[in-house]
Amino acid sequence: MIEDFGGGHRAERVRPERVAEAFKEILAAEIPRLKDPRVGFVTVTGVDVTPDLRRAHVYYTVLGEEPDHRATRAALRSARGHLRRALGGQLRLKYLPELLFEEDAAAARGERVEEILRTLRAEREDGDGD
Repeated sequence: MIEDFGGGHRAERVRPERVAEAFKEILAAEIPRLKDPRVGFVTVTGVDVTPDLRRAHVYYTVLGEEPDHRATRAALRSARGHLRRALGGQLRLKYLPELLFEEDAAAARGERVEEILRTLRAEREDGDGD
């Protein structure tokens, strides 16, 4: 299904949040289909689109260690053209946005907090046995 997000004068009325949500759904479906072996287990956590719909910041998380993160970052960067075409095939936009992939720092901070909490729980349990 191709969704029409404007062109002409209607483009000014298009809400970037609505376009961002459509981008998120499409990219979340397309990224796992990439044939690049460097792509790890990726979750698209959000998309921010500029008001003029020319740029889309795609936030993602990836499971694994730092080498996995680097490989996935490189794979997503090299797949930008393919992913833009996938967006263009499913949405009608006057311009296809430039895709900028950024690892979601909030998720990494959340993981760090969880790690600290686990450590504190383990220390408290060890202290209870005294």
